[in-house]
Order: sequence, then structure tokens, then C-alpha cells
Amino acid sequence: MLKQLFSRPKYDGVVDAVHYDAEGNIDWVRAYERRGPTWSDHVLLDRAELIERLKAGKRFYSGKRILFQGGEFEVGLPIKIIQTEAGEILVTGDLKTSQDQLAGVPTL
Repeated sequence: MLKQLFSRPKYDGVVDAVHYDAEGNIDWVRAYERRGPTWSDHVLLDRAELIERLKAGKRFYSGKRILFQGGEFEVGLPIKIIQTEAGEILVTGDLKTSQDQLAGVPTL
């Protein structure tokens, strides 16, 4: 029981909002990043920074912060990079699409 209370989550970041550009690609995301045992305030990551973190082995999920719970999140699907003929696209879960699409993440 004590181990469960102090175990680290199995993810490094939670994306809670996304902004797409005119072509339908991710322009930037609003995310929270794990920093040791605590979490950052929200940070804005552009598409290149998010891809860089994912390629570095960081695990980001869709989700949202639970109100008044600090470092607690409702976590959804993992964010993945998929290689296509047109290049890299970012998706949640195993979504099949031809452009960036983070299903379940609110747009700004």
C-alpha cells in the first residue's frame, strides 16, 4: 500500500490542450511535465519540441489536471509519432489519419 502512494507515474508529461495551424498540423500544445516527484506549471511546447521529447523517450499522454489535486491527472491515450509517406504525424493511441490529430484533447 505504501509503495502505491509513493510510486511515480509511468509517464513524463500530460497534454491538456492543443492548437492547430491552418494546414491541420499541431502549432503548439499546453502540457505539464514531470520534474522528479513534482509537476511543472503548464508549459507551451511547439510541434518540434514535442517531437524532440517523444524521440528522446519521454512518454506524453492526453489528459487533464484534476482540480485542487496538484500533481494528479486524469490520463487518456498516449501520444505517438507515426511515420507516413508525407512525414511524421502526431496522434493519440492507434488513430489512423493523414495529419496530426490528438483525439480527446481540447483545441485552443
